[in-house]
Amino acid sequence: MKVALAQINTTVGWIADNEEKILAAYQRGVEAGVDVVLLPELAITGYPPRDLLLKHGFIDRNLAALERLAAATGKVGLIVGFVGRNEVRPGREATNSVALCQDGKVIATRVKTLLPTYDVFDEDRYFEPAKENHVVEFNGRKVALTVCEDIWNDEDFWQDRRYQRNPVNDLVAEGAEVIFNVSASPWHIGKNRMRHEMLKSMTAKAKRPLIYCNSVGGNDELVFDGGSLVLNAAGEHLAQGALFAEDFLVVDLEKTPPIEPVDYVDEEKIYKALSLGLRDYMHKCGFKSAVLGLSGGIDSALVACIAVEALGKENVRGLSLPSQYSSQGSLDDARKLAENLGIQYDIVTIKEPFDAVQGRLKEVFAGKAEDTTEENIQARLRGVILMAMSNKFGSLLLTTGNKSELAVGYCTLYGDMCGGLAVISDVPKTMVYRISQWINREKEIIPSDTITKPPSAELRPDQKDQDSLPPYDVLDAILEAYIVEHKSQAEIIASGYPEDVVRFVVRLIDLNEYKRRQAAPGLKVTTKAFGVGRRVPIAQRYREW
Repeated sequence: MKVALAQINTTVGWIADNEEKILAAYQRGVEAGVDVVLLPELAITGYPPRDLLLKHGFIDRNLAALERLAAATGKVGLIVGFVGRNEVRPGREATNSVALCQDGKVIATRVKTLLPTYDVFDEDRYFEPAKENHVVEFNGRKVALTVCEDIWNDEDFWQDRRYQRNPVNDLVAEGAEVIFNVSASPWHIGKNRMRHEMLKSMTAKAKRPLIYCNSVGGNDELVFDGGSLVLNAAGEHLAQGALFAEDFLVVDLEKTPPIEPVDYVDEEKIYKALSLGLRDYMHKCGFKSAVLGLSGGIDSALVACIAVEALGKENVRGLSLPSQYSSQGSLDDARKLAENLGIQYDIVTIKEPFDAVQGRLKEVFAGKAEDTTEENIQARLRGVILMAMSNKFGSLLLTTGNKSELAVGYCTLYGDMCGGLAVISDVPKTMVYRISQWINREKEIIPSDTITKPPSAELRPDQKDQDSLPPYDVLDAILEAYIVEHKSQAEIIASGYPEDVVRFVVRLIDLNEYKRRQAAPGLKVTTKAFGVGRRVPIAQRYREW
Protein backbone atom coordinates (compact mmCIF):
# COMPACT_ATOMS: atom_id res chain seq x y z
CA MET A 1 0.00 0.00 0.00
CA LYS A 2 1.28 3.43 -0.97
CA VAL A 3 0.04 6.21 1.28
CA ALA A 4 0.31 10.01 1.49
CA LEU A 5 0.15 11.97 4.73
CA ALA A 6 -0.93 15.60 4.41
CA GLN A 7 0.20 17.41 7.54
CA ILE A 8 -1.77 20.65 7.10
CA ASN A 9 -2.28 23.78 9.18
CA THR A 10 -6.02 24.34 9.57
CA THR A 11 -7.89 27.34 10.98
CA VAL A 12 -10.62 26.61 13.50
CA GLY A 13 -14.02 27.40 12.00
CA TRP A 14 -12.74 28.42 8.56
CA ILE A 15 -14.34 25.44 6.88
CA ALA A 16 -14.00 26.75 3.32
CA ASP A 17 -10.26 27.33 3.62
CA ASN A 18 -9.71 23.98 5.35
CA GLU A 19 -11.70 22.24 2.62
CA GLU A 20 -9.55 23.89 -0.03
CA LYS A 21 -6.35 22.69 1.67
CA ILE A 22 -7.71 19.15 2.01
CA LEU A 23 -8.71 19.02 -1.66
CA ALA A 24 -5.31 20.34 -2.76
CA ALA A 25 -3.58 17.68 -0.65
CA TYR A 26 -5.80 14.96 -2.13
CA GLN A 27 -5.04 16.05 -5.69
CA ARG A 28 -1.35 16.04 -4.86
CA GLY A 29 -1.70 12.48 -3.62
CA VAL A 30 -3.48 11.45 -6.82
CA GLU A 31 -0.60 12.89 -8.85
CA ALA A 32 1.86 10.94 -6.67
CA GLY A 33 0.06 7.69 -7.47
CA VAL A 34 -0.84 6.75 -3.92
CA ASP A 35 -3.66 4.46 -2.81
CA VAL A 36 -4.93 6.75 -0.06
CA VAL A 37 -4.36 10.25 1.36
CA LEU A 38 -4.55 10.74 5.12
CA LEU A 39 -5.28 14.07 6.88
CA PRO A 40 -5.46 15.11 10.55
CA GLU A 41 -8.21 14.90 13.15
CA LEU A 42 -11.13 17.31 12.60
CA ALA A 43 -9.29 18.69 9.58
CA ILE A 44 -12.53 20.07 8.15
CA THR A 45 -13.37 22.20 11.20
CA GLY A 46 -9.93 22.68 12.76
CA TYR A 47 -9.09 21.54 16.27
CA PRO A 48 -10.31 22.28 18.88
CA PRO A 49 -13.63 23.81 17.77
CA ARG A 50 -14.89 24.00 21.38
CA ASP A 51 -18.19 25.89 21.69
CA LEU A 52 -18.40 26.51 17.95
CA LEU A 53 -19.90 23.01 18.03
CA LEU A 54 -22.90 24.51 19.82
CA LYS A 55 -23.60 27.07 17.08
CA HIS A 56 -26.55 26.27 14.85
CA GLY A 57 -25.40 25.22 11.41
CA PHE A 58 -21.76 24.54 12.31
CA ILE A 59 -22.06 20.76 12.14
CA ASP A 60 -24.18 20.97 8.97
CA ARG A 61 -21.59 23.14 7.20
CA ASN A 62 -18.81 20.72 8.04
CA LEU A 63 -20.92 17.76 6.83
CA ALA A 64 -21.63 19.58 3.57
CA ALA A 65 -17.89 20.09 3.11
CA LEU A 66 -17.32 16.38 3.69
CA GLU A 67 -19.87 15.53 0.99
CA ARG A 68 -18.14 17.85 -1.48
CA LEU A 69 -14.75 16.33 -0.68
CA ALA A 70 -16.12 12.82 -1.09
CA ALA A 71 -17.67 13.78 -4.43
CA ALA A 72 -14.23 14.90 -5.64
CA THR A 73 -12.61 11.52 -4.94
CA GLY A 74 -11.86 8.82 -7.45
CA LYS A 75 -10.01 5.53 -7.11
CA VAL A 76 -7.57 7.08 -4.61
CA GLY A 77 -9.01 7.02 -1.10
CA LEU A 78 -9.27 10.00 1.24
CA ILE A 79 -9.24 9.64 5.03
CA VAL A 80 -10.18 12.85 6.83
CA GLY A 81 -11.36 13.95 10.27
CA PHE A 82 -14.74 15.70 10.60
CA VAL A 83 -17.54 16.37 13.09
CA GLY A 84 -20.25 13.75 12.83
CA ARG A 85 -23.81 13.96 14.05
CA ASN A 86 -25.06 11.59 16.73
CA GLU A 87 -28.64 10.63 15.96
CA VAL A 88 -29.12 8.56 19.11
CA ARG A 89 -30.71 10.16 22.16
CA PRO A 90 -30.03 10.61 24.98
CA GLY A 91 -26.51 11.67 24.10
CA ARG A 92 -24.43 14.54 22.81
CA GLU A 93 -25.21 15.87 19.36
CA ALA A 94 -21.70 15.67 17.90
CA THR A 95 -19.11 12.96 17.36
CA ASN A 96 -15.38 13.26 16.69
CA SER A 97 -15.27 11.22 13.51
CA VAL A 98 -13.14 10.05 10.62
CA ALA A 99 -14.36 9.32 7.10
CA LEU A 100 -12.99 7.14 4.31
CA CYS A 101 -14.01 8.45 0.91
CA GLN A 102 -13.58 6.82 -2.49
CA ASP A 103 -15.21 6.88 -5.94
CA GLY A 104 -17.30 9.95 -5.22
CA LYS A 105 -18.80 8.93 -1.90
CA VAL A 106 -18.19 8.33 1.78
CA ILE A 107 -17.71 4.57 2.02
CA ALA A 108 -17.17 4.38 5.79
CA THR A 109 -17.11 6.51 8.92
CA ARG A 110 -15.85 5.73 12.39
CA VAL A 111 -16.26 7.58 15.70
CA LYS A 112 -13.61 8.32 18.33
CA THR A 113 -13.92 5.93 21.26
CA LEU A 114 -11.62 7.46 23.89
CA LEU A 115 -12.47 11.11 24.60
CA PRO A 116 -9.74 12.97 26.51
CA THR A 117 -11.06 15.14 29.32
CA TYR A 118 -7.94 16.30 31.16
CA ASP A 119 -5.41 19.12 30.93
CA VAL A 120 -6.46 21.23 27.89
CA PHE A 121 -8.94 18.65 26.58
CA ASP A 122 -12.68 18.68 27.22
CA GLU A 123 -14.01 16.44 24.45
CA ASP A 124 -16.52 14.73 26.73
CA ARG A 125 -18.25 18.13 26.97
CA TYR A 126 -19.14 17.99 23.27
CA PHE A 127 -18.79 14.54 21.75
CA GLU A 128 -20.58 11.23 22.10
CA PRO A 129 -18.04 8.38 22.17
CA ALA A 130 -18.20 5.30 19.97
CA LYS A 131 -19.55 2.20 21.62
CA GLU A 132 -17.61 0.03 19.15
CA ASN A 133 -15.25 0.25 16.20
CA HIS A 134 -14.85 -2.29 13.40
CA VAL A 135 -12.41 -2.75 10.56
CA VAL A 136 -13.16 -1.36 7.11
CA GLU A 137 -12.63 -3.03 3.73
CA PHE A 138 -10.47 -0.86 1.49
CA ASN A 139 -9.00 -2.09 -1.80
CA GLY A 140 -9.31 -5.67 -0.64
CA ARG A 141 -7.59 -5.12 2.70
CA LYS A 142 -8.93 -4.77 6.22
CA VAL A 143 -7.92 -1.44 7.70
CA ALA A 144 -8.53 0.26 11.05
CA LEU A 145 -9.71 3.88 11.16
CA THR A 146 -8.87 5.48 14.50
CA VAL A 147 -8.89 8.99 15.93
CA CYS A 148 -5.98 10.30 18.04
CA GLU A 149 -6.54 9.11 21.64
CA ASP A 150 -7.81 5.73 20.44
CA ILE A 151 -4.20 4.58 20.01
CA TRP A 152 -2.97 6.17 23.28
CA ASN A 153 -4.04 3.51 25.78
CA ASP A 154 -1.53 0.69 25.41
CA GLU A 155 -1.55 -1.18 28.72
CA ASP A 156 2.10 -2.18 28.29
CA PHE A 157 3.28 1.43 27.89
CA TRP A 158 1.15 3.47 30.29
CA GLN A 159 1.47 2.76 33.98
CA ASP A 160 -1.52 4.95 34.82
CA ARG A 161 -4.17 4.33 32.16
CA ARG A 162 -7.17 6.63 31.86
CA TYR A 163 -9.45 4.19 30.06
CA GLN A 164 -10.41 0.55 30.44
CA ARG A 165 -10.68 -0.13 26.70
CA ASN A 166 -7.89 -0.37 24.16
CA PRO A 167 -9.48 0.02 20.70
CA VAL A 168 -6.30 -1.11 18.93
CA ASN A 169 -6.48 -4.56 20.53
CA ASP A 170 -10.08 -4.98 19.38
CA LEU A 171 -9.29 -3.92 15.81
CA VAL A 172 -6.25 -6.17 15.55
CA ALA A 173 -8.28 -9.08 16.90
CA GLU A 174 -10.84 -8.40 14.16
CA GLY A 175 -8.15 -8.74 11.51
CA ALA A 176 -6.98 -5.18 10.85
CA GLU A 177 -3.93 -5.26 8.56
CA VAL A 178 -3.07 -1.53 8.71
CA ILE A 179 -3.89 1.07 11.38
CA PHE A 180 -4.71 4.60 10.24
CA ASN A 181 -4.83 7.38 12.83
CA VAL A 182 -5.97 10.97 12.31
CA SER A 183 -4.63 13.13 15.10
CA ALA A 184 -4.52 16.61 16.60
CA SER A 185 -1.98 16.14 19.34
CA PRO A 186 -0.75 19.43 20.87
CA TRP A 187 2.92 19.79 21.68
CA HIS A 188 4.81 20.25 24.90
CA ILE A 189 8.39 19.61 25.98
CA GLY A 190 9.08 15.88 25.87
CA LYS A 191 6.07 15.08 23.67
CA ASN A 192 8.05 14.00 20.60
CA ARG A 193 10.11 11.37 22.40
CA MET A 194 7.13 10.07 24.37
CA ARG A 195 5.02 9.84 21.22
CA HIS A 196 7.74 7.96 19.33
CA GLU A 197 8.26 5.48 22.14
CA MET A 198 4.56 4.92 22.71
CA LEU A 199 3.73 4.35 19.05
CA LYS A 200 6.76 2.11 18.58
CA SER A 201 5.63 -0.03 21.52
CA MET A 202 2.07 -0.21 20.23
CA THR A 203 2.93 -1.17 16.64
CA ALA A 204 5.55 -3.72 17.64
CA LYS A 205 3.03 -5.43 19.93
CA ALA A 206 0.16 -5.25 17.42
CA LYS A 207 2.48 -6.34 14.60
CA ARG A 208 0.67 -3.97 12.27
CA PRO A 209 1.95 -0.89 10.42
CA LEU A 210 0.71 2.49 11.62
CA ILE A 211 0.07 5.60 9.54
CA TYR A 212 -0.26 8.52 11.95
CA CYS A 213 -1.07 12.00 10.60
CA ASN A 214 -0.85 14.85 13.10
CA SER A 215 -2.05 18.43 12.74
CA VAL A 216 0.40 21.34 12.69
CA GLY A 217 -0.02 24.99 13.62
CA GLY A 218 -1.15 27.24 16.44
CA ASN A 219 -4.75 27.49 17.60
CA ASP A 220 -5.13 29.89 20.53
CA GLU A 221 -2.93 28.58 23.37
CA LEU A 222 -2.17 25.26 21.72
CA VAL A 223 0.66 24.54 19.30
CA PHE A 224 0.56 21.41 17.16
CA ASP A 225 3.95 20.20 16.03
CA GLY A 226 3.10 17.89 13.15
CA GLY A 227 5.79 15.23 13.23
CA SER A 228 3.49 12.72 11.51
CA LEU A 229 4.81 9.17 11.54
CA VAL A 230 4.72 5.95 9.57
CA LEU A 231 5.91 2.83 11.39
CA ASN A 232 6.15 -0.69 10.05
CA ALA A 233 4.87 -3.80 11.80
CA ALA A 234 8.15 -4.13 13.72
CA GLY A 235 7.80 -0.63 15.19
CA GLU A 236 10.53 0.83 12.94
CA HIS A 237 10.13 4.35 11.60
CA LEU A 238 9.58 4.58 7.86
CA ALA A 239 8.85 8.30 7.66
CA GLN A 240 8.50 11.40 9.82
CA GLY A 241 6.79 14.67 9.02
CA ALA A 242 8.48 18.01 9.57
CA LEU A 243 8.32 19.53 13.03
CA PHE A 244 6.39 22.81 13.36
CA ALA A 245 5.76 23.09 9.61
CA GLU A 246 3.34 21.75 7.02
CA ASP A 247 4.52 18.66 5.18
CA PHE A 248 3.46 16.06 2.64
CA LEU A 249 4.84 12.53 2.89
CA VAL A 250 4.57 9.64 0.45
CA VAL A 251 5.41 6.20 1.79
CA ASP A 252 5.25 2.71 0.31
CA LEU A 253 4.60 0.39 3.26
CA GLU A 254 6.30 -2.53 1.52
CA LYS A 255 9.29 -0.78 -0.05
CA THR A 256 10.30 2.19 2.12
CA PRO A 257 13.35 1.37 4.30
CA PRO A 258 13.51 2.29 8.01
CA ILE A 259 14.93 5.65 9.09
CA GLU A 260 16.16 7.25 12.29
CA PRO A 261 13.65 9.84 13.54
CA VAL A 262 14.81 13.46 13.64
CA ASP A 263 14.76 15.55 16.79
CA TYR A 264 16.07 18.91 18.04
CA VAL A 265 17.32 20.19 21.38
CA ASP A 266 14.58 21.48 23.68
CA GLU A 267 15.64 25.11 23.26
CA GLU A 268 15.18 24.93 19.48
CA LYS A 269 11.86 23.13 19.74
CA ILE A 270 10.45 25.67 22.18
CA TYR A 271 11.67 28.52 19.97
CA LYS A 272 10.05 26.95 16.90
CA ALA A 273 6.84 26.22 18.80
CA LEU A 274 6.53 29.77 20.11
CA SER A 275 7.30 31.26 16.70
CA LEU A 276 4.67 29.09 15.05
CA GLY A 277 2.14 29.78 17.81
CA LEU A 278 2.67 33.53 17.58
CA ARG A 279 2.56 33.60 13.78
CA ASP A 280 -0.69 31.64 13.61
CA TYR A 281 -2.32 33.55 16.46
CA MET A 282 -1.56 36.80 14.66
CA HIS A 283 -2.62 35.72 11.19
CA LYS A 284 -5.68 33.72 12.22
CA CYS A 285 -6.89 36.68 14.29
CA GLY A 286 -6.26 39.13 11.45
CA PHE A 287 -3.21 41.01 12.81
CA LYS A 288 -0.27 41.88 10.59
CA SER A 289 2.14 43.57 13.00
CA ALA A 290 3.19 43.42 16.63
CA VAL A 291 4.43 45.90 19.21
CA LEU A 292 6.18 45.28 22.52
CA GLY A 293 8.06 47.10 25.22
CA LEU A 294 11.83 46.66 25.23
CA SER A 295 13.20 47.10 28.74
CA GLY A 296 16.73 45.93 28.06
CA GLY A 297 15.91 42.78 30.03
CA ILE A 298 16.12 39.20 28.87
CA ASP A 299 12.37 38.47 28.71
CA SER A 300 11.51 41.26 26.29
CA ALA A 301 14.63 40.44 24.29
CA LEU A 302 13.50 36.84 23.83
CA VAL A 303 9.96 37.87 22.86
CA ALA A 304 11.36 40.33 20.30
CA CYS A 305 13.49 37.57 18.74
CA ILE A 306 10.49 35.23 18.56
CA ALA A 307 8.37 37.99 17.01
CA VAL A 308 10.95 38.69 14.29
CA GLU A 309 11.26 34.97 13.56
CA ALA A 310 7.48 34.66 13.32
CA LEU A 311 6.52 37.87 11.55
CA GLY A 312 9.60 39.37 9.91
CA LYS A 313 11.50 42.39 11.20
CA GLU A 314 9.39 44.83 9.18
CA ASN A 315 6.30 43.81 11.19
CA VAL A 316 7.74 44.24 14.70
CA ARG A 317 8.07 47.50 16.62
CA GLY A 318 9.86 47.93 19.93
CA LEU A 319 9.34 50.74 22.43
CA SER A 320 11.69 51.78 25.19
CA LEU A 321 9.73 53.40 28.03
CA PRO A 322 12.37 54.65 30.48
CA SER A 323 11.75 56.22 33.87
CA GLN A 324 14.18 57.89 36.26
CA TYR A 325 15.01 54.40 37.56
CA SER A 326 16.01 52.92 34.19
CA SER A 327 19.72 52.25 33.98
CA GLN A 328 21.80 53.44 31.06
CA GLY A 329 22.94 49.87 30.55
CA SER A 330 19.37 48.70 30.03
CA LEU A 331 18.66 51.52 27.60
CA ASP A 332 21.80 50.63 25.64
CA ASP A 333 20.87 46.94 25.60
CA ALA A 334 17.36 47.67 24.31
CA ARG A 335 18.71 49.87 21.53
CA LYS A 336 21.39 47.36 20.56
CA LEU A 337 18.86 44.51 20.45
CA ALA A 338 16.60 46.53 18.16
CA GLU A 339 19.57 47.30 15.88
CA ASN A 340 20.64 43.65 15.81
CA LEU A 341 17.11 42.56 14.88
CA GLY A 342 16.56 45.43 12.45
CA ILE A 343 13.20 46.42 13.94
CA GLN A 344 11.70 49.89 14.33
CA TYR A 345 12.62 51.31 17.72
CA ASP A 346 11.13 54.29 19.55
CA ILE A 347 11.75 55.89 22.94
CA VAL A 348 8.85 57.33 24.94
CA THR A 349 9.81 58.42 28.45
CA ILE A 350 7.36 57.96 31.33
CA LYS A 351 9.21 60.23 33.78
CA GLU A 352 7.00 63.25 33.20
CA PRO A 353 3.68 61.32 33.29
CA PHE A 354 4.87 59.50 36.43
CA ASP A 355 5.78 62.78 38.13
CA ALA A 356 2.39 64.18 37.13
CA VAL A 357 0.48 61.23 38.57
CA GLN A 358 2.49 61.34 41.79
CA GLY A 359 1.75 65.05 42.06
CA ARG A 360 -1.98 64.49 41.65
CA LEU A 361 -1.94 61.77 44.30
CA LYS A 362 0.29 63.60 46.78
CA GLU A 363 -2.59 64.96 48.82
CA VAL A 364 -4.63 61.76 49.03
CA PHE A 365 -1.47 59.71 49.73
CA ALA A 366 -0.33 62.10 52.49
CA GLY A 367 1.31 60.27 55.36
CA LYS A 368 1.85 57.09 53.33
CA ALA A 369 5.33 55.86 52.48
CA GLU A 370 6.18 54.90 48.91
CA ASP A 371 5.77 51.17 48.21
CA THR A 372 4.71 48.90 45.37
CA THR A 373 1.91 51.36 44.58
CA GLU A 374 4.36 53.74 42.95
CA GLU A 375 6.11 50.85 41.20
CA ASN A 376 2.80 49.68 39.76
CA ILE A 377 1.95 53.17 38.55
CA GLN A 378 5.07 53.07 36.37
CA ALA A 379 4.12 49.67 34.94
CA ARG A 380 0.58 50.88 34.25
CA LEU A 381 1.77 54.04 32.52
CA ARG A 382 3.85 51.84 30.24
CA GLY A 383 0.77 49.69 29.62
CA VAL A 384 -1.26 52.76 28.65
CA ILE A 385 1.36 53.88 26.13
CA LEU A 386 1.82 50.43 24.64
CA MET A 387 -1.93 49.94 24.29
CA ALA A 388 -2.13 53.34 22.61
CA MET A 389 0.42 52.15 20.07
CA SER A 390 -1.57 48.98 19.58
CA ASN A 391 -4.78 50.92 18.99
CA LYS A 392 -3.28 53.59 16.76
CA PHE A 393 -1.40 51.25 14.43
CA GLY A 394 -3.57 48.13 14.66
CA SER A 395 -0.70 46.08 16.06
CA LEU A 396 -1.02 43.25 18.54
CA LEU A 397 0.64 44.07 21.85
CA LEU A 398 2.80 41.21 23.08
CA THR A 399 3.33 40.77 26.81
CA THR A 400 6.79 39.69 27.89
CA GLY A 401 6.30 38.08 31.30
CA ASN A 402 7.63 34.55 31.88
CA LYS A 403 6.07 31.62 33.75
CA SER A 404 8.11 32.11 36.90
CA GLU A 405 6.87 35.69 37.31
CA LEU A 406 3.28 34.82 36.49
CA ALA A 407 3.34 31.95 38.98
CA VAL A 408 4.21 34.11 41.96
CA GLY A 409 2.46 37.30 40.86
CA TYR A 410 5.67 39.21 40.11
CA CYS A 411 3.78 41.22 37.50
CA THR A 412 1.34 44.12 37.43
CA LEU A 413 -2.30 43.90 36.47
CA TYR A 414 -3.12 46.47 33.77
CA GLY A 415 0.61 47.18 33.55
CA ASP A 416 3.15 44.76 32.12
CA MET A 417 0.29 42.23 31.86
CA CYS A 418 -1.41 44.39 29.20
CA GLY A 419 -1.50 42.75 25.80
CA GLY A 420 -3.20 40.37 23.42
CA LEU A 421 -0.85 37.38 23.69
CA ALA A 422 1.51 36.25 26.44
CA VAL A 423 4.22 34.73 24.28
CA ILE A 424 6.51 33.24 26.97
CA SER A 425 4.05 32.89 29.87
CA ASP A 426 4.68 29.12 29.91
CA VAL A 427 8.47 29.45 29.75
CA PRO A 428 10.23 29.36 33.16
CA LYS A 429 12.93 31.98 33.74
CA THR A 430 15.75 29.45 33.69
CA MET A 431 14.55 28.25 30.27
CA VAL A 432 14.38 31.87 29.09
CA TYR A 433 18.13 32.04 29.69
CA ARG A 434 18.76 28.73 27.95
CA ILE A 435 16.80 29.73 24.83
CA SER A 436 18.51 33.13 24.75
CA GLN A 437 21.92 31.48 24.83
CA TRP A 438 20.79 29.13 22.05
CA ILE A 439 19.74 32.13 19.95
CA ASN A 440 23.27 33.53 20.37
CA ARG A 441 24.92 30.22 19.45
CA GLU A 442 26.42 31.57 16.20
CA LYS A 443 26.50 35.33 16.74
CA GLU A 444 25.37 37.86 19.31
CA ILE A 445 21.76 38.85 18.71
CA ILE A 446 20.67 39.37 22.31
CA PRO A 447 23.31 41.65 23.89
CA SER A 448 25.56 39.66 26.22
CA ASP A 449 24.98 42.10 29.07
CA THR A 450 21.26 41.34 28.86
CA ILE A 451 22.00 37.70 29.60
CA THR A 452 24.67 38.18 32.27
CA LYS A 453 23.33 41.08 34.35
CA PRO A 454 21.11 40.38 37.39
CA PRO A 455 17.43 40.61 36.34
CA SER A 456 15.56 43.68 37.56
CA ALA A 457 12.19 45.36 37.01
CA GLU A 458 13.95 48.73 37.55
CA LEU A 459 10.98 50.27 39.33
CA ARG A 460 13.03 51.62 42.24
CA PRO A 461 16.72 52.43 42.82
CA ASP A 462 19.07 49.41 42.60
CA GLN A 463 16.17 46.95 42.47
CA LYS A 464 16.92 43.27 41.77
CA ASP A 465 14.45 40.41 41.29
CA GLN A 466 16.26 38.45 43.97
CA ASP A 467 15.34 41.16 46.51
CA SER A 468 11.82 39.76 46.42
CA LEU A 469 12.22 36.22 45.08
CA PRO A 470 14.46 33.19 45.62
CA PRO A 471 17.13 32.49 42.97
CA TYR A 472 15.38 31.45 39.78
CA ASP A 473 16.88 27.97 39.69
CA VAL A 474 15.38 27.31 43.13
CA LEU A 475 12.10 29.03 42.29
CA ASP A 476 11.63 27.13 39.03
CA ALA A 477 12.35 23.80 40.69
CA ILE A 478 9.70 24.47 43.32
CA LEU A 479 7.23 25.62 40.66
CA GLU A 480 7.81 22.45 38.66
CA ALA A 481 7.21 20.30 41.73
CA TYR A 482 4.12 22.15 42.93
CA ILE A 483 2.37 23.11 39.68
CA VAL A 484 3.37 20.36 37.26
CA GLU A 485 4.00 17.39 39.53
CA HIS A 486 1.29 18.35 42.07
CA LYS A 487 3.59 17.64 45.01
CA SER A 488 2.68 18.84 48.49
CA GLN A 489 4.77 21.31 50.45
CA ALA A 490 5.92 18.49 52.71
CA GLU A 491 7.13 16.46 49.73
CA ILE A 492 9.00 19.44 48.25
CA ILE A 493 10.62 20.25 51.59
CA ALA A 494 11.58 16.59 52.02
CA SER A 495 13.37 16.72 48.65
CA GLY A 496 15.85 19.23 50.10
CA TYR A 497 14.43 22.75 49.65
CA PRO A 498 14.33 25.11 52.65
CA GLU A 499 10.97 25.06 54.42
CA ASP A 500 10.63 28.84 54.63
CA VAL A 501 11.35 29.23 50.91
CA VAL A 502 8.88 26.51 49.91
CA ARG A 503 6.12 27.97 52.08
CA PHE A 504 6.81 31.46 50.76
CA VAL A 505 6.68 30.37 47.10
CA VAL A 506 3.60 28.18 47.49
CA ARG A 507 1.78 30.98 49.29
CA LEU A 508 2.52 33.36 46.42
CA ILE A 509 1.33 30.83 43.84
CA ASP A 510 -1.96 30.24 45.65
CA LEU A 511 -2.65 33.92 46.32
CA ASN A 512 -2.10 35.09 42.73
CA GLU A 513 -4.64 32.97 40.89
CA TYR A 514 -6.78 36.08 40.42
CA LYS A 515 -3.96 37.73 38.47
CA ARG A 516 -3.39 34.76 36.22
CA ARG A 517 -7.10 34.57 35.41
CA GLN A 518 -6.87 38.10 33.98
CA ALA A 519 -3.71 37.49 31.96
CA ALA A 520 -3.60 37.39 28.17
CA PRO A 521 -3.79 33.91 26.63
CA GLY A 522 -0.38 32.27 26.60
CA LEU A 523 1.25 29.69 24.34
CA LYS A 524 1.52 26.26 25.98
CA VAL A 525 4.92 24.54 25.80
CA THR A 526 5.12 22.61 29.09
CA THR A 527 3.02 19.75 30.40
CA LYS A 528 1.09 22.08 32.72
CA ALA A 529 0.52 25.65 31.63
CA PHE A 530 -1.51 28.37 33.29
CA GLY A 531 -4.77 28.94 31.47
CA VAL A 532 -7.23 26.46 29.99
CA GLY A 533 -5.33 23.44 31.29
CA ARG A 534 -5.22 24.54 34.96
CA ARG A 535 -8.56 25.27 36.62
CA VAL A 536 -8.02 26.39 40.19
CA PRO A 537 -10.82 28.39 41.87
CA ILE A 538 -10.02 32.00 42.75
CA ALA A 539 -12.38 32.31 45.70
CA GLN A 540 -11.33 29.31 47.77
CA ARG A 541 -9.73 28.79 51.16
CA TYR A 542 -7.84 25.52 50.82
CA ARG A 543 -4.33 26.16 52.09
CA GLU A 544 -1.61 23.70 52.92
CA TRP A 545 0.12 26.53 54.79
